[in-house]
Amino acid sequence: MIRYIASCSCGKDSVAMVLTLIEKQYPLDCVVFLDTGKEFQAIYKVWDKLSEILDKHCIRHVRLKPYNTFDYYFSEHEVNTRSGESKIGYSWCGGRCRWMTTMKTMLISNFYKTNYPNDTICEYIGLASDELDRVKIKRENTVKIYPLILWGMTENDALVKAFKYGIEWLEPNGTNLYQVLDRVSCYCCGNKNLKELKAIYQYLPEYWQKLKNMQDKTSIPFRDHESIYDLEKRFKDEG
Repeated sequence: MIRYIASCSCGKDSVAMVLTLIEKQYPLDCVVFLDTGKEFQAIYKVWDKLSEILDKHCIRHVRLKPYNTFDYYFSEHEVNTRSGESKIGYSWCGGRCRWMTTMKTMLISNFYKTNYPNDTICEYIGLASDELDRVKIKRENTVKIYPLILWGMTENDALVKAFKYGIEWLEPNGTNLYQVLDRVSCYCCGNKNLKELKAIYQYLPEYWQKLKNMQDKTSIPFRDHESIYDLEKRFKDEG
């Protein structure tokens, strides 16, 4: 049997994809959201809103979580390095060390094997038509489908689609994440650019403090040779 499952990060593109799949009456057996535990509060609100819509259409939806907390893997888990030595904690996730991405792939694959062991999975991926350069993750016995690309839906189109359903990425302090960030990924994602990091420092101080708390648990700089504290000094100097 073929199962059609949407992988949803609860960012604008994957949310717009799910909404349009429903509109166009595409086959959709399940929507999977993997919660890293380091999401913005707005992401959880979006998931709750999307879950209500999925319930109305009797579509299964699942929120997956890692076996242990992000903080455990970040600073407590014993890691065997390629050199054969061991260290404590993976530290920041991003760049060449995308350990959470690897974990996401494993968790979703395990979910498929456990729930649909004899089925072929057709996995909907929310890549917009103007981001064809994004990395594609392969999963065993899985066929990937990119609906937004097939429909010619851009990132801006995706945002407009979400707004039409009353879905916005608003933080408790009123900040709209897509007005200050290029991409609404985990707040501690090591791939955030300087513009996004400065926006978190300026508009989202609660998360900036969380980044400082994480930096206190690792000696590895957040990006290049700069720690979170170095970045804070840089942003203060810039005014």
